[in-house]
Amino acid sequence: MLTYTTIMADSETLECVTEHERILQEIESTDTACVGPTLRSVYDDQPYAHKRFMEKLDARIRNHDREIEKMCNFHHQGFVDAITELLKVRADAEKLMGQVTDTNRRLQEAGKEVTARTEEVVCCRLQQRNMATTVERLQLCLPVLEMYSKLKEQLQTKRYYAALKTMEQLENVYIPRVGQYRFCQIMAENLPRLRDQIKEISMSDLKDFLESIRKHSDKVGEAAMKQAQQHRTFNSAVARQASAGPYSRPLFTLNGRGREALNGQALDDMVEEEEEVLTAQDLVDFSPVYRCLHIYTILGDRETFENYYRKQRKKQARLVLQPQASMHETVEGYRRYFNQIVGFFVVEDHILHATQGLVTRAFTEELWNMALSKIIAVLRTHSSYCDDPDLVLELKNLIVIFADTLQGYGFPVNRLFDLLFEIRDQYNETLLKKWSLVFREIFELDNYSPIPVETEEEYKLVVSRFPFHDAEIEKQDFPKKLPMSQSVPQIYTQVKEFIYASLKFSESLHRSSTEIDDMLRKSTNLLLTRTLSGCLQNLIKKPHIGLTELVQIIINTTHLEQACRYLEDFITNITTVSPEAVHTTRLYGLSTFKDARHAAEGEIYTKLNQKIDEFIQLADYEWCMAESDGRASGYLMDLINFLRSTFQVFTHLPSNNNDHASMSGKVAQTACMSACKHLSTSLLQMLMDSELKQISMGAVQQFNLDVIQCELFASSEPVPGFQGDTLQLAFIDLRQLLDLFMVWDWSTYLADYGQPTSKYLRVNPTTALALLEKMKDTSKKNNIFSQFRKNDRDKQKLIETVVKQLRSLINGMSLHS
Repeated sequence: MLTYTTIMADSETLECVTEHERILQEIESTDTACVGPTLRSVYDDQPYAHKRFMEKLDARIRNHDREIEKMCNFHHQGFVDAITELLKVRADAEKLMGQVTDTNRRLQEAGKEVTARTEEVVCCRLQQRNMATTVERLQLCLPVLEMYSKLKEQLQTKRYYAALKTMEQLENVYIPRVGQYRFCQIMAENLPRLRDQIKEISMSDLKDFLESIRKHSDKVGEAAMKQAQQHRTFNSAVARQASAGPYSRPLFTLNGRGREALNGQALDDMVEEEEEVLTAQDLVDFSPVYRCLHIYTILGDRETFENYYRKQRKKQARLVLQPQASMHETVEGYRRYFNQIVGFFVVEDHILHATQGLVTRAFTEELWNMALSKIIAVLRTHSSYCDDPDLVLELKNLIVIFADTLQGYGFPVNRLFDLLFEIRDQYNETLLKKWSLVFREIFELDNYSPIPVETEEEYKLVVSRFPFHDAEIEKQDFPKKLPMSQSVPQIYTQVKEFIYASLKFSESLHRSSTEIDDMLRKSTNLLLTRTLSGCLQNLIKKPHIGLTELVQIIINTTHLEQACRYLEDFITNITTVSPEAVHTTRLYGLSTFKDARHAAEGEIYTKLNQKIDEFIQLADYEWCMAESDGRASGYLMDLINFLRSTFQVFTHLPSNNNDHASMSGKVAQTACMSACKHLSTSLLQMLMDSELKQISMGAVQQFNLDVIQCELFASSEPVPGFQGDTLQLAFIDLRQLLDLFMVWDWSTYLADYGQPTSKYLRVNPTTALALLEKMKDTSKKNNIFSQFRKNDRDKQKLIETVVKQLRSLINGMSLHS
């Protein structure tokens, strides 16, 4: 047990010694910074181990001291010898130090000049290097500066397109080579501003161009329309020359369009005159548009430019299409309006063909459709204000030239020609108004007497103006009279003038001869059936037109009606249309003149009746007179004399013309019959007047004398042609009524009433009763029956009986009806 413990103790001691050796080796070989952890391990070990470590450490120190002491003892003599040698060298070293110092001083003094020269050489070489570097850098920078200077010059001379190309070279080629320099950076920063400046300047130039083109549009349009007008004149001359003979000169080109040269100095002069017409390029500088387009294209902003240009042109188009308020007053107003519109679209057509996509065909067509609708509305409105046919005709010519001009540039103009047909109706309306005044003036100046011709020359003059042919009149000796009055040839001439005026509008409308012929006939029909008819109707109704004038008007209308076929031939000749054309419109003036004749006849009857009424108003009967004067009333004799003289007018009509004779006879007979019937009715109404309360037998006898004079007038055949007693029958009602009262034949009247063979068939019971009531004794004064009451009471009873029977008849008629 003891032995084991001793062994264990020895073992632990051995381990402890080995560990202490390791620690000591670490302390000797390790850096002082790491000694702490090593020493800490000594204290962390077994209790009291540090004591043994300290002992071990002291033993190690003693060993090292012994080794140092041995080494010093070994090297001590050498150290002493070295010190001795060092002391000897010390004196030599001091001597050498002096020599070195002296040598250095002399060397420094000798090297000062060399040093100075060396510094100069260094400075020169540095300058040379800097100069070479500078030259090299300047050679790189000079192209940049030259290009920038060129850019400035291009900007000053407004060569903006070239300036943009220069900017592009500066940015892509030159500035990147020397981009490290500040001036290049400044240039690079300034280039975008220059681009914006160029855009602003070019846009400003474009605005100036747009403003200028708005002012010059009328001149451009005027030149284009003048050229189109000369083209039309040239083509018309070509057509006329072609109809005259073949071409004899070769083809030539005029303003880019092929035309054929013709013989004649006039056409050569026409060509020279046309070549002198200025074009849009001559009048307008389009360079701002091209320049601005190129600039925006280079800058990649072409779409913005296109949108701006189109938007501005649309605004200008609306301004151009706005007419002046007084445009319809003069042709110059229309001409300025058309010139501006033509100028606008000529410019757009030039831009369309001179640029690539700035404006498109669709854009110009959209503008034209918008403009066309506005133009048509404006022309339709303003032309309606115009009442001068000459102005309307000039407007039509302007519209035709306007349409032809724009059609030459490819714009559709069919709607304009359709509008011309509307304006043609307006033109015809103005013509009708103008000719209405002409017709009225002719009628007012007419003397309504047959035209006297003294000589053959006068006769030929009238016949040359009016197609009059009458074999009987031609056989007569001079002087002689033509049946119509002077208004007839004047009216016929004016109708032809109207046809010429209407034809002027139909020219250049690109319509066939058949269509023109049809339009002329329709307008002539309007002139006859509306204007001339209206003037005739107004003439017939005028108060100063008497019976003689009315008869002459009837004759005049007959001749005008017969002349209608000559007017048809006249229209056919000027339009060169075959008269056999199926669709040719006929002139239906026949109805016009027939209506005028009927109106004149009716007016004759009316005026006769009015005159009869005037005479009857002069009647002054003494209705209570005891007996008649024994002769007819003065007013009635005057009336009969008037009727006789009036109907003699009809007998003075030319009787050598069957139409005239039959016409005048019919009118005279109808007028005479109408006058007699009206006179009979008026006399009967005078008897039946409600204000007339009493009538004596003497008044009835006086009235009977007047009726007898009327019957004598009717039986005297004032107008030939009546058969038997036809005219006297107009007074049959009065005659039977007066006979009834004069004979006092009431028994026969009452007995035969209602029989076809009754002597008093035309006497109405109501009329008989009314007159009988007026003849009754109601006031016992001046009454025809007073003596009957004194002498014969039975007769008074008979009268009362007659009155009762008449009333019974009247009541029976009422019940029967």
